[in-house]
Amino acid sequence: MTLKADVNDLWRRSEQGLSADQTTADDEAVLDDFLDALEAGDVRAAEKTGTEVTSWEANAWVKRGILLNFGLRETEGRSYGDVTYHDVLPLRETADLGERGTRNTPDGTAIRRGAHLGSDCIMMSPSFVNVGAHVGDGTLVDSCDTVGSCAQIGENVKLGANTLIGGVLEPVEDAPVVIEDDVSLGAGCRVTSGFRVGEHSIVGENTLLTPRIPVYDLVEEEVIFGHLPANRRAFTRMVESSVSDHDLFEGGAYKPAVVATDVEDETLEATQREEALRE
Repeated sequence: MTLKADVNDLWRRSEQGLSADQTTADDEAVLDDFLDALEAGDVRAAEKTGTEVTSWEANAWVKRGILLNFGLRETEGRSYGDVTYHDVLPLRETADLGERGTRNTPDGTAIRRGAHLGSDCIMMSPSFVNVGAHVGDGTLVDSCDTVGSCAQIGENVKLGANTLIGGVLEPVEDAPVVIEDDVSLGAGCRVTSGFRVGEHSIVGENTLLTPRIPVYDLVEEEVIFGHLPANRRAFTRMVESSVSDHDLFEGGAYKPAVVATDVEDETLEATQREEALRE
Protein backbone atom coordinates (compact mmCIF):
# COMPACT_ATOMS: atom_id res chain seq x y z
CA MET A 1 0.00 0.00 0.00
CA THR A 2 1.05 3.61 -0.52
CA LEU A 3 1.50 6.03 2.36
CA LYS A 4 -1.71 7.80 1.34
CA ALA A 5 -3.63 4.52 1.40
CA ASP A 6 -2.13 3.60 4.78
CA VAL A 7 -3.14 6.97 6.26
CA ASN A 8 -6.66 6.76 4.87
CA ASP A 9 -7.03 3.22 6.24
CA LEU A 10 -5.85 4.38 9.66
CA TRP A 11 -8.30 7.28 9.48
CA ARG A 12 -11.16 4.89 8.72
CA ARG A 13 -10.24 2.74 11.69
CA SER A 14 -9.98 5.78 13.96
CA GLU A 15 -13.50 6.82 12.95
CA GLN A 16 -14.62 3.32 13.93
CA GLY A 17 -13.21 3.77 17.42
CA LEU A 18 -9.46 3.06 17.27
CA SER A 19 -7.78 4.86 20.18
CA ALA A 20 -4.19 5.67 21.14
CA ASP A 21 -3.93 2.75 23.56
CA GLN A 22 -5.05 0.32 20.84
CA THR A 23 -2.52 1.20 18.15
CA THR A 24 -0.03 -1.41 17.01
CA ALA A 25 3.64 -1.06 16.12
CA ASP A 26 2.60 -1.05 12.45
CA ASP A 27 0.18 1.81 13.10
CA GLU A 28 2.88 3.83 14.82
CA ALA A 29 5.22 3.14 11.89
CA VAL A 30 2.65 4.65 9.50
CA LEU A 31 2.43 7.77 11.69
CA ASP A 32 6.22 8.10 11.80
CA ASP A 33 6.64 7.50 8.07
CA PHE A 34 4.05 10.18 7.41
CA LEU A 35 5.90 12.74 9.54
CA ASP A 36 9.19 11.80 7.86
CA ALA A 37 7.61 12.42 4.44
CA LEU A 38 6.39 15.85 5.56
CA GLU A 39 9.83 16.80 6.86
CA ALA A 40 11.49 15.68 3.63
CA GLY A 41 9.04 17.73 1.56
CA ASP A 42 7.79 14.62 -0.24
CA VAL A 43 4.26 15.22 1.07
CA ARG A 44 2.55 18.61 1.31
CA ALA A 45 -0.74 19.81 2.76
CA ALA A 46 -1.63 21.65 -0.45
CA GLU A 47 -0.53 21.74 -4.09
CA LYS A 48 -0.76 24.32 -6.86
CA THR A 49 -2.74 22.88 -9.77
CA GLY A 50 -2.61 25.83 -12.19
CA THR A 51 -0.84 29.12 -12.83
CA GLU A 52 -2.91 31.41 -10.60
CA VAL A 53 -2.68 31.76 -6.84
CA THR A 54 -6.33 30.70 -6.66
CA SER A 55 -5.47 27.24 -8.04
CA TRP A 56 -4.03 25.88 -4.77
CA GLU A 57 -5.92 22.84 -3.51
CA ALA A 58 -5.69 21.21 -0.09
CA ASN A 59 -4.69 17.56 0.25
CA ALA A 60 -7.35 16.29 2.66
CA TRP A 61 -5.51 13.06 3.40
CA VAL A 62 -2.48 15.01 4.64
CA LYS A 63 -4.59 16.90 7.15
CA ARG A 64 -6.03 13.55 8.23
CA GLY A 65 -2.51 12.23 8.78
CA ILE A 66 -1.69 15.20 11.00
CA LEU A 67 -4.88 14.80 13.02
CA LEU A 68 -4.13 11.09 13.45
CA ASN A 69 -0.77 11.99 14.98
CA PHE A 70 -2.68 13.80 17.71
CA GLY A 71 -5.58 11.39 18.12
CA LEU A 72 -3.53 8.17 18.14
CA ARG A 73 -0.61 9.29 20.29
CA GLU A 74 -0.41 9.73 24.05
CA THR A 75 0.90 12.92 25.64
CA GLU A 76 4.36 12.26 27.00
CA GLY A 77 6.87 14.08 29.15
CA ARG A 78 9.78 15.17 26.94
CA SER A 79 13.01 17.13 27.33
CA TYR A 80 14.57 19.87 25.24
CA GLY A 81 17.87 20.95 26.76
CA ASP A 82 17.06 21.75 30.39
CA VAL A 83 13.35 22.24 29.65
CA THR A 84 10.74 19.54 30.32
CA TYR A 85 7.50 19.75 28.37
CA HIS A 86 4.48 17.56 27.65
CA ASP A 87 3.17 16.99 24.12
CA VAL A 88 1.99 14.29 21.74
CA LEU A 89 4.79 15.17 19.29
CA PRO A 90 8.47 15.78 19.92
CA LEU A 91 10.37 18.66 18.38
CA ARG A 92 11.92 18.01 14.99
CA GLU A 93 15.46 16.68 14.72
CA THR A 94 17.60 19.39 13.12
CA ALA A 95 20.85 17.62 12.16
CA ASP A 96 19.90 17.81 8.47
CA LEU A 97 19.50 21.60 8.50
CA GLY A 98 23.18 22.43 8.74
CA GLU A 99 23.97 20.07 5.88
CA ARG A 100 21.69 22.18 3.64
CA GLY A 101 22.89 25.59 4.79
CA THR A 102 19.82 26.32 6.91
CA ARG A 103 20.32 28.12 10.23
CA ASN A 104 18.14 28.21 13.34
CA THR A 105 19.54 30.53 16.00
CA PRO A 106 19.67 29.35 19.63
CA ASP A 107 17.47 30.05 22.64
CA GLY A 108 14.03 30.19 21.10
CA THR A 109 13.62 28.55 17.68
CA ALA A 110 11.19 25.65 17.87
CA ILE A 111 10.41 23.35 14.93
CA ARG A 112 7.76 20.76 15.57
CA ARG A 113 7.96 17.23 14.20
CA GLY A 114 6.51 17.04 10.69
CA ALA A 115 7.63 20.50 9.53
CA HIS A 116 9.75 21.01 6.41
CA LEU A 117 12.48 23.65 6.16
CA GLY A 118 14.24 23.97 2.82
CA SER A 119 17.86 24.73 2.07
CA ASP A 120 19.49 28.09 2.79
CA CYS A 121 16.74 29.17 5.21
CA ILE A 122 17.24 31.39 8.25
CA MET A 123 15.10 30.98 11.36
CA MET A 124 15.64 33.64 14.01
CA SER A 125 14.90 33.46 17.74
CA PRO A 126 12.25 33.35 19.00
CA SER A 127 10.12 31.73 16.29
CA PHE A 128 8.00 28.63 15.80
CA VAL A 129 7.15 26.39 12.83
CA ASN A 130 4.28 23.98 13.42
CA VAL A 131 3.55 20.45 12.18
CA GLY A 132 2.77 20.14 8.46
CA ALA A 133 4.19 23.54 7.53
CA HIS A 134 6.37 23.70 4.41
CA VAL A 135 8.99 26.46 4.30
CA GLY A 136 10.76 26.80 0.95
CA ASP A 137 14.44 27.31 0.11
CA GLY A 138 16.01 30.64 0.98
CA THR A 139 13.18 31.86 3.20
CA LEU A 140 13.66 34.03 6.30
CA VAL A 141 11.52 33.34 9.37
CA ASP A 142 12.27 36.37 11.52
CA SER A 143 12.09 36.98 15.27
CA CYS A 144 8.71 36.43 16.97
CA ASP A 145 7.23 34.77 13.86
CA THR A 146 4.77 31.87 14.00
CA VAL A 147 4.22 29.60 10.99
CA GLY A 148 1.01 27.69 11.60
CA SER A 149 0.14 24.08 10.93
CA CYS A 150 0.17 23.10 7.23
CA ALA A 151 1.07 26.64 6.05
CA GLN A 152 2.75 26.61 2.63
CA ILE A 153 5.58 29.16 2.45
CA GLY A 154 7.40 29.47 -0.87
CA GLU A 155 11.03 30.05 -1.78
CA ASN A 156 12.92 33.28 -1.05
CA VAL A 157 10.11 34.59 1.14
CA LYS A 158 10.72 37.20 3.83
CA LEU A 159 8.49 36.97 6.89
CA GLY A 160 9.01 40.22 8.76
CA ALA A 161 9.42 40.23 12.53
CA ASN A 162 6.33 39.46 14.61
CA THR A 163 4.44 37.95 11.66
CA LEU A 164 1.67 35.41 12.22
CA ILE A 165 0.88 32.78 9.57
CA GLY A 166 -2.30 30.97 10.55
CA GLY A 167 -2.77 27.21 10.71
CA VAL A 168 -5.56 24.76 9.96
CA LEU A 169 -6.02 22.88 13.25
CA GLU A 170 -7.44 25.36 15.77
CA PRO A 171 -9.63 26.99 14.71
CA VAL A 172 -10.36 24.34 12.10
CA GLU A 173 -9.77 25.54 8.52
CA ASP A 174 -10.40 23.72 5.25
CA ALA A 175 -7.22 24.93 3.53
CA PRO A 176 -3.84 26.24 4.72
CA VAL A 177 -2.41 29.71 4.30
CA VAL A 178 -0.27 29.96 1.16
CA ILE A 179 2.58 32.44 0.66
CA GLU A 180 4.08 32.01 -2.80
CA ASP A 181 7.68 32.51 -3.94
CA ASP A 182 9.53 35.83 -3.55
CA VAL A 183 6.89 37.43 -1.29
CA SER A 184 7.88 39.97 1.35
CA LEU A 185 5.64 40.43 4.39
CA GLY A 186 6.33 43.49 6.52
CA ALA A 187 6.70 43.34 10.29
CA GLY A 188 3.54 42.57 12.21
CA CYS A 189 1.52 41.08 9.32
CA ARG A 190 -1.24 38.56 9.99
CA VAL A 191 -2.27 36.05 7.32
CA THR A 192 -5.08 33.73 8.40
CA SER A 193 -7.94 31.41 7.42
CA GLY A 194 -6.49 29.96 4.23
CA PHE A 195 -5.64 33.31 2.60
CA ARG A 196 -3.28 33.02 -0.39
CA VAL A 197 -0.62 35.58 -1.33
CA GLY A 198 0.59 35.56 -4.96
CA GLU A 199 4.26 35.46 -5.92
CA HIS A 200 6.46 38.57 -5.99
CA SER A 201 4.01 40.53 -3.84
CA ILE A 202 5.04 42.96 -1.12
CA VAL A 203 2.78 43.48 1.88
CA GLY A 204 3.14 46.51 4.14
CA GLU A 205 3.68 46.37 7.88
CA ASN A 206 0.80 45.37 10.18
CA THR A 207 -1.46 44.32 7.31
CA LEU A 208 -4.18 41.78 8.11
CA LEU A 209 -4.96 39.38 5.27
CA THR A 210 -8.01 37.19 5.84
CA PRO A 211 -10.92 36.12 3.60
CA ARG A 212 -13.28 38.29 5.61
CA ILE A 213 -11.51 41.51 4.66
CA PRO A 214 -11.93 42.82 1.09
CA VAL A 215 -8.95 43.41 -1.19
CA TYR A 216 -9.41 46.45 -3.43
CA ASP A 217 -7.27 45.50 -6.42
CA LEU A 218 -6.56 48.77 -8.22
CA VAL A 219 -4.70 46.94 -11.00
CA GLU A 220 -7.73 45.00 -12.24
CA GLU A 221 -10.18 47.45 -10.65
CA GLU A 222 -12.13 44.84 -8.73
CA VAL A 223 -12.87 43.82 -5.15
CA ILE A 224 -11.74 40.29 -4.29
CA PHE A 225 -11.71 38.09 -1.21
CA GLY A 226 -9.42 35.35 0.03
CA HIS A 227 -6.32 36.05 -2.05
CA LEU A 228 -3.84 38.68 -3.19
CA PRO A 229 -2.84 38.36 -6.88
CA ALA A 230 0.80 38.09 -7.90
CA ASN A 231 3.00 41.18 -8.30
CA ARG A 232 1.05 43.44 -5.95
CA ARG A 233 1.98 45.98 -3.29
CA ALA A 234 -0.62 45.73 -0.53
CA PHE A 235 -1.37 47.80 2.55
CA THR A 236 -4.23 48.48 4.95
CA ARG A 237 -6.72 51.33 4.56
CA MET A 238 -9.93 52.07 6.44
CA VAL A 239 -13.24 52.14 4.56
CA GLU A 240 -16.70 53.13 5.72
CA SER A 241 -18.66 50.43 7.50
CA SER A 242 -22.35 49.63 7.01
CA VAL A 243 -22.93 50.24 10.74
CA SER A 244 -22.11 53.92 10.27
CA ASP A 245 -25.83 54.66 10.22
CA HIS A 246 -26.22 53.43 13.80
CA ASP A 247 -27.01 56.15 16.35
CA LEU A 248 -24.12 55.05 18.58
CA PHE A 249 -21.51 55.86 15.90
CA GLU A 250 -21.44 59.60 15.80
CA GLY A 251 -19.27 60.67 12.91
CA GLY A 252 -19.34 57.25 11.22
CA ALA A 253 -17.75 53.86 11.71
CA TYR A 254 -14.95 52.32 9.68
CA LYS A 255 -13.51 48.87 9.02
CA PRO A 256 -10.15 47.68 7.64
CA ALA A 257 -9.63 46.84 3.98
CA VAL A 258 -6.59 45.99 1.86
CA VAL A 259 -5.55 48.11 -1.12
CA ALA A 260 -3.41 46.44 -3.81
CA THR A 261 -1.42 48.27 -6.49
CA ASP A 262 1.39 47.42 -8.91
CA VAL A 263 4.79 46.75 -7.37
CA GLU A 264 7.13 49.68 -8.01
CA ASP A 265 10.87 49.30 -8.74
CA GLU A 266 11.74 51.34 -5.65
CA THR A 267 9.70 48.99 -3.49
CA LEU A 268 11.43 45.94 -4.97
CA GLU A 269 14.85 47.43 -4.26
CA ALA A 270 13.87 48.18 -0.67
CA THR A 271 12.87 44.57 -0.02
CA GLN A 272 15.79 42.76 -1.65
CA ARG A 273 17.35 40.14 0.58
CA GLU A 274 20.90 40.54 1.85
CA GLU A 275 22.95 37.82 0.16
CA ALA A 276 25.85 38.37 2.59
CA LEU A 277 23.72 36.73 5.31
CA ARG A 278 23.84 33.46 3.35
CA GLU A 279 27.49 33.38 2.27
